Amino acid sequence: MTAPAASPPKPAYRWVVLGTATFAQAAASFALLGLAALAGFLQRDFHLTAAETGLLITASYAAPLFSLLFVGDLLDRKSESLIIGVGAAILFVPMLLAATSTHYAVLLLWLFIAGLGYSATQPGGSKSVSAWFRGDRLGLAMGIRQAGLPLGGALAAAILPAIAAAWSWRAAFVVSAVVALLGGLLFALVYRPPPEEAGAAPRRAALTFAAVAGLLRQSWMRNAMVSGLALVSAQYAILTWLMLYLRDFAHIPLTHSAWFLALAQAAGVGGRIGLAAWSDRMPAARFRLLSLSMLAIAAGIVVLVFIPPQTPEALLALLAAWLGFFGLGWYGPWVAYLAETAAEDKVGLTLGTAMAINQLGIMGAPPLLGLVHDLTGGYTALWACVVAALAISYALTGLTRNVTGR
Repeated sequence: MTAPAASPPKPAYRWVVLGTATFAQAAASFALLGLAALAGFLQRDFHLTAAETGLLITASYAAPLFSLLFVGDLLDRKSESLIIGVGAAILFVPMLLAATSTHYAVLLLWLFIAGLGYSATQPGGSKSVSAWFRGDRLGLAMGIRQAGLPLGGALAAAILPAIAAAWSWRAAFVVSAVVALLGGLLFALVYRPPPEEAGAAPRRAALTFAAVAGLLRQSWMRNAMVSGLALVSAQYAILTWLMLYLRDFAHIPLTHSAWFLALAQAAGVGGRIGLAAWSDRMPAARFRLLSLSMLAIAAGIVVLVFIPPQTPEALLALLAAWLGFFGLGWYGPWVAYLAETAAEDKVGLTLGTAMAINQLGIMGAPPLLGLVHDLTGGYTALWACVVAALAISYALTGLTRNVTGR
């Protein structure tokens, strides 16, 4: 008698996938976003200008600009577990080596290589969640998964400055490296593809100029990229400069201002889940939540600029939470919008392409805004640039939607 075929994974397993993908994202973000929480310590020990401090963030996110397209294509053809597991290992090694750096240029090099490993986590986890939830609670699932980024950042902001103050930023780097490796390995061990994909033949390579150009010609993709570029620039402006702004503007010590950054990241967790779950109630209008986020972030920054230095810390905390909720929360509905609109055989390539464009904002915003700070001697012009970018994006995407109907 022939042995019965193995039964496919139960539907409840998709929540296991979601949990491990979220943990892997949180662990990788703990390492990379932890740089923002350690920026003040690195600035002090390496005697950096504001622009050089921002360049630390740029270095860690430069590699994904080039690697995300290839990672996205691989995800359409290879196992997500393999790619994320290897990515975690690549992230682990240079973070350890960065902890030994005594020269600024060497530190930048190791952070650049670490970014190669991180580039596997974002599209890999998003694609795995999309595969298991597409058509059913995709927004909620993607929001929970994307909440791993601010969750990891919040934990990093709460934990790493304390480690740096007690021992050194080098010890904080070692802790970050170990956490990132554990997250990637857990996902690699646990993840299995959906039953309908398990026996599917490997797809042919989709990474061609024509494939990418075809994506870029579509109005919905252009809207996603324009909005994503402005929003991610604002996000990393908040992550990089909020803590330092509170130190210089309100004279709050780094170890204390780190808690405001942690609060912003924690609010970002709620934003990613809440906004994405809200978008499930009106999938056709997911993009409108991105427009709402642009307005909310701009309003929060305007308030931040005009409040006096003596503002009570309770109000500063409320403002940090507002900026975190919208400044990080937008990413949940944005990724759900991409995954839902993309062709089923090009989800990885679509995510990789859009995320690669986002890297321009992640790379450019911290050092350019730091340069603005150095040239003007203050933060007003820095924040004004962020508001201007959001306003331009809001106008451009609104005009395009009016013309195209999307």
